Amino acid sequence: MANTSPSGWKHLEREIVSCRLCPRLVEHREAVAREKRRAYRDETYWGRPVPSFGKSTSRLWIVGLAPGGHGANRTGRVFTGDASGDFLFPALHRFGFATSPTAVSARDGLQLVDACITNVVRCVPPGNKPAPDEIGTCRAYFVRERALLRRLRVVLALGGLAWAEVGRLLAPEDPSGERCPRFGHGVEWSVRELTVLASYHPSQQNTRTGRLTPAMFAAVLRRARRILDEDAAGRGDRAPKSRAPR
Repeated sequence: MANTSPSGWKHLEREIVSCRLCPRLVEHREAVAREKRRAYRDETYWGRPVPSFGKSTSRLWIVGLAPGGHGANRTGRVFTGDASGDFLFPALHRFGFATSPTAVSARDGLQLVDACITNVVRCVPPGNKPAPDEIGTCRAYFVRERALLRRLRVVLALGGLAWAEVGRLLAPEDPSGERCPRFGHGVEWSVRELTVLASYHPSQQNTRTGRLTPAMFAAVLRRARRILDEDAAGRGDRAPKSRAPR
């Protein structure tokens, strides 16, 4: 039986950070950390697998693709220090899921509120494209993390690959036997007590081209916030309430 205590969460985090199971990813993440980007040449890169950010008591689980080479692979915290995080965290803050709209380093004091952010793959992949076997290797951590999130109510998948992995993970929990719906921004899927939401990934490729706008992303987070607030009201919980406009 999985250790679902905070110590079990910390144990999983230590396992992830020390992982060297995928030779291609190990070589790439360490090469990026050595070579660096000129703007960060005086910084010491993290250069290891990036663990999840948040607590095992979270009710919102946000699933991305992989760490950014000069973002999370540099700072050691998911979506921190790059353009994707610059888009993500202001939105999370607006809807009460983060204590600050900015994320610049793992020591900046930012905390998530009732939310946890993870990635399908924990190491930065070449070309931002993990191989199928690398996704499969990291899947073991993904499955264990899901088991530790005992209060989970909403899953937000960022991008098609994250959506597919979430679907693969949760399909056995769906008593109806229905297949996961096809990915699309704003798509919803209900699995027992869980609601799974889909959004385009907040990559520069999507945000700079207008494929994903702040308003589009806000609509998805607003839906997540409403579900969690209604869940808390129904259970009589003292869960954090949104500071954001509906």
